[in-house]
Amino acid sequence: MAESQCSSELPVSSQRLSVLCSPLSAAARIRRRYKLIKKTRLSHDVDEEVTSEEKLTKLVTYRQLSRQSSKDYINRGKYLRPVKDSPKHFTFDIASEKLSPKKPRRMKKHRKSKVLYPDHAKRYLPAKEKSRAKKCLVLLSAIICFQILNAIENLDDNVQKYDLEGLEKTMQREVFGQKVAVDSILDFLNNYLATHIHNKPLVISLNGPSGVGKSHVGRLLAKHFSSVMGDDFVLQYYALHSCPAEENASSCKQELATKITNIVAKAEIEEKIPMLIFDEVEFMHLALLDQLHRYIQANESNEFINSIFILISNLGQGEVTKYILQNASSDLLHQEKKSEELVSIIQSSLNRYHSMWKHAEIVPFILLEKSHIMNCFLDEMISEGFHPDTGHIEKLAGQLNYYSAGDREYSVNGCKQVVAKVNLL
Repeated sequence: MAESQCSSELPVSSQRLSVLCSPLSAAARIRRRYKLIKKTRLSHDVDEEVTSEEKLTKLVTYRQLSRQSSKDYINRGKYLRPVKDSPKHFTFDIASEKLSPKKPRRMKKHRKSKVLYPDHAKRYLPAKEKSRAKKCLVLLSAIICFQILNAIENLDDNVQKYDLEGLEKTMQREVFGQKVAVDSILDFLNNYLATHIHNKPLVISLNGPSGVGKSHVGRLLAKHFSSVMGDDFVLQYYALHSCPAEENASSCKQELATKITNIVAKAEIEEKIPMLIFDEVEFMHLALLDQLHRYIQANESNEFINSIFILISNLGQGEVTKYILQNASSDLLHQEKKSEELVSIIQSSLNRYHSMWKHAEIVPFILLEKSHIMNCFLDEMISEGFHPDTGHIEKLAGQLNYYSAGDREYSVNGCKQVVAKVNLL
């Protein structure tokens, strides 16, 4: 209002009045500017929907209007006052820049560590993620079990190929009084024939007195493996029959080496394990024993590592007879496991005879009792077609010689004379 009054009176008033109106106008503008800023701040606090850009636009517009009005006022008053005394006008450029609103900083929402459940909903525990490592471990365990089962089946297939169950039944039926020896032989064969990969050949030495069943077991082994593998993979060598004279030892050695090499080479091609049976080993010449020793040594370059050698002899019969008679009352001889003490005694005796037996598994054959001799007579009489009479069998068994040890009687010659007695009937 003061501004309008001054503006109307400008053309008529003097220079003095224009000087007085100028401060009044500035004061009016300041007051109006202050009210406008105060109103802007109040509206910013109350009305949150108005954006900062709109506020800034209003302030800029107002500043431009204010500048324009100031320019107009100056242009009107420059004719009324000297140029040299032109006053300095107050502006709000700096204040407007300081008061320009900034964009509000957005507050970050912090996630709560606890899970809040609605009141109207059921509460469930969060689903746990299953570890994939457990699945991989289960799969790996299954693969390993499958491989183990496959290996066991392969081992069973190798053993079934040689029909060791049938061999066991045959030996239990036809071999008397040698249960520990028969079980030991079958254990060695089962363990060796389960696989075709070995680091040494299997050498089994059957030792004991004459007539206790060693050669009979050798014949049963040869017959069985000939039936399951063929005659080309089984060798039966009798020392007295094949090479009786010592002057022929060199030629016998060459002939034996050729036979063994051919059998082993053919068996290796067909992935079979040959059976090489040597009877009457105590009559073999030293050159032949040395040759066998080279075959049975444990050596990776040995081409005979996948072979079975059966050595049958009466070596150690004195040690066996003495041990049995001294320990006749001991139950150890009638148990399922063999006597380790007797094996060690025979082993030391055989090592003194030749170093070949250091690589052999010793299987002692003990003396036969009178009941075993009666079984031999019964079996022989049935095979010859005689009617088995218990009284007659006891009479024939009583004609043989026996060792007496306590309440037991052991045959001196075993069943060796049984065949001759039955043939006289």
